[in-house]
Amino acid sequence: MFKVGDNAVYPAHGVTVIKKIDEKDVGGKKKKFYVLQVLDNEMTIMVPTDNVQSVGLRPIVGKKEISNVYKILRRKDIKVDNTTWNRRYREYMEKIRTGSVYEIAEVLRNLYVLKHNKDLSFGERKMLDTAKSLLVKELSLAKKQDEQTIEAELNSIFETH
Repeated sequence: MFKVGDNAVYPAHGVTVIKKIDEKDVGGKKKKFYVLQVLDNEMTIMVPTDNVQSVGLRPIVGKKEISNVYKILRRKDIKVDNTTWNRRYREYMEKIRTGSVYEIAEVLRNLYVLKHNKDLSFGERKMLDTAKSLLVKELSLAKKQDEQTIEAELNSIFETH
């Protein structure tokens, strides 16, 4: 259960804040909803409180997960598959849509590795920005550091790739 004011991650949209918990009449039954506001674009999303698991709403990462995220980002012994860019794009979009901080970190790392080997397509460049933005926002809240500091950390990790 989340409380008003908590931060939560909504898959593919990133970090949100729980603005309120509302009760609505749905098909003659009273249902409780979390009213979320996406930090990036101030979009409002309503999620039934009993649907949290199925939509993938989760708390922001904790200290232990943060170090695992950085381990994923620093792995250099990965092999990026040489499938077509559109197949890779679909695969990476699926990973981003899971909302998993680990999957997003993987996508970011793989796209950076790929970027060093060849030019990314427009879609891949946009996806790299999306993955980076999602990760920076969540890590900055989790580590209680500003986004510029986190972005600088990520850039220094990938400069050594």
